[in-house]
Amino acid sequence: MTLPAILDVEASGFGRGSYPIEVGFVDASGGLFCSLIQPEPEWQHWDESAEALHGISRETLLRHGKPPAWVAQQINQRLGGQLVVCDAWGYDYPWLARLFDAVDMVPQFKLVDLRGQLSEDEALRWHEVLSQVRAESPHKRHRASSDALDLRLALQRLRSSAALPLG
Repeated sequence: MTLPAILDVEASGFGRGSYPIEVGFVDASGGLFCSLIQPEPEWQHWDESAEALHGISRETLLRHGKPPAWVAQQINQRLGGQLVVCDAWGYDYPWLARLFDAVDMVPQFKLVDLRGQLSEDEALRWHEVLSQVRAESPHKRHRASSDALDLRLALQRLRSSAALPLG
């Protein structure tokens, strides 16, 4: 069973002015990538409720984040030419666009919403299977690579259970 690359983005907040602070993905072969992103000077928006969710402080980004150009290059190098799925396209796409725009680069992959890649039966069972995976997950933090891995495991479980014979 071939699974697509799955990407997740953590951000400084949810509203206007928010920006990506962490990108994580599981590529099609199962390899993990995750990086914190140093904020650009004009990226000032910070939402305490978002920080409470992901647990990443702005100070941590300034200290440990990688330059946005390096992060964008890594994403393109590792995901170039691929169809990449995410579970929150309406948020993830604008945040990735902001990252790539900031460094005058163009994504070399196509980002699509996971829900559009599910069959009708898979869509009906998606939330239940994802909840089970998250309940069993050894990592309890809400971070980009952990979330991408949970999404991949849920998709894998969903597709492998659909392939099992009935009876």
